[in-house]
Amino acid sequence: MRKAIAIIFSLILLQAALSGCSANIASSGASDTREESESDIQSSSSTQVVISRESSRERSSEPEQPQEKPLEYLWEFDAPENRGVDGALLKSLHDAIPDYIHSVVLVKDGVIIDEFYNEGFGPDSGFWMASVTKSVTGALVGVAIDEGLIGSVDDSIAEYLPEVAGTEKENITIGHLLQHISGVEWYQWAGGRTGREMRSSDNWVEFWLARQMTAEPGSVFSYSNANSHMLSVILQRQAGMTMREYAQDRLFTQMGITVMDWDTDPQGHTNGATGLTLTPRDVAKFGQLYLNGGRWYEKQLVPADWVAQSTQVQFERYDRSGSYGYQWWVRAFGGYDGYYAMGTGGQYIFVVPELALVTVITGDSDDTYAPWPYYTDYILAACN
Repeated sequence: MRKAIAIIFSLILLQAALSGCSANIASSGASDTREESESDIQSSSSTQVVISRESSRERSSEPEQPQEKPLEYLWEFDAPENRGVDGALLKSLHDAIPDYIHSVVLVKDGVIIDEFYNEGFGPDSGFWMASVTKSVTGALVGVAIDEGLIGSVDDSIAEYLPEVAGTEKENITIGHLLQHISGVEWYQWAGGRTGREMRSSDNWVEFWLARQMTAEPGSVFSYSNANSHMLSVILQRQAGMTMREYAQDRLFTQMGITVMDWDTDPQGHTNGATGLTLTPRDVAKFGQLYLNGGRWYEKQLVPADWVAQSTQVQFERYDRSGSYGYQWWVRAFGGYDGYYAMGTGGQYIFVVPELALVTVITGDSDDTYAPWPYYTDYILAACN
C-alpha cells in the first residue's frame, strides 16, 4: 500500500515538473515572436513578401514561375518578307545609312520588321526627341478634353490663364496654340532666337506673356515652342499634376513606356515643346498608338476622334514641311498620305495608315530634313 502511494505521489510530482517546463517553453516562444515582429517592422516589406512566397511554395510543393511582362508591354518581331516588304532593299538601307542617323525602327502591321542602330547605339539607348515631344503634348490635351479638364479647342486661354484676361491674348484659343497660329511674336525658324531666349529666361510663362501680338489669332502660322509649352502649363493647372505625371498615368504606364528624361521650366512645368527622352522602340509605341486610333490593346487611351482631328489638316501650309494638324505635321511621302512628328537634328515618327506602317528615325544632323530620302527611297520603296 505504501509502495502504491509513493508511486502515485512520484507521478504527481513528475506531472507538475513537466507542466512548468511547458509553460517556460511557451513563454520563451512568445518572447521570440515579439522580437521577430519588431524586427519585421524595421525591415523592408519586400523581405516579408519573400518569406510569404517561400511558405506558399512549401505548401504547394510546386516551383515558383518567374513573372513575365504583360504582352501589351512587349514588341513582337517578324521578317519583312512576311509582311510584304522587300528585305533586300532594307539591307541596302543599312549599308547606306550615314553616321548622323543613329537609329531606325520599322513597324509594319503592329510588329517590328526591321531595326538599325549605328555604332555606339542600341535598343536601350535613350534619344532626346526634340519637337517630337509636341505630338505627345497634343495627345495629352485630347485626353484632358475627354476628361473635362479642358472644355474644347475653342475655349479662350483666358479661362485657364487669367493673366491674359483683358489683353489681346484673351482671343487666343486652345486650338490656336495647338496649330501654332496664336499670333504671338515669335522667331524660331531660319535662325530665329526666340525659343533659345525663352529657354534661358528665369520664367518661361512670363517671357511668353511679355511678347507682343503681331497677327490676329488664327491667321498666321508661326512655329513656336512657347505655344506647346503653354499647353503644358494649362494642363498642369487643370489636372493638379505635371504633364509628365499626367502622361505617365494616362499613357506611358499602360503602354510599358519608360521616360528616361523630360526637362522642365524653372517653375517646374514639364517642357511641352521638347525634352522628352525615350528609346526608339518606345517612340514607336507612341506612333503605333496613333495608327491604332488611340487604342493600345484593349484600352482606348486617346479618344479616336481626337486622333483623327489631330492628324488631318487644320491649317493649310505650302512649304516642304507640309500642313499642320494638332501638334502633328500632315504630308504625303512617296505617294502615300500620312502624318509625322519632327524634331530638330533628324528625330522622326512617320505614320502611313494605308500601309499600317510606323517608322522611327533618330539622329544628329545639321539639316533636320536630311533623313527624308532614306525614308522615301528605301523604306517606302521597300513597301511597294
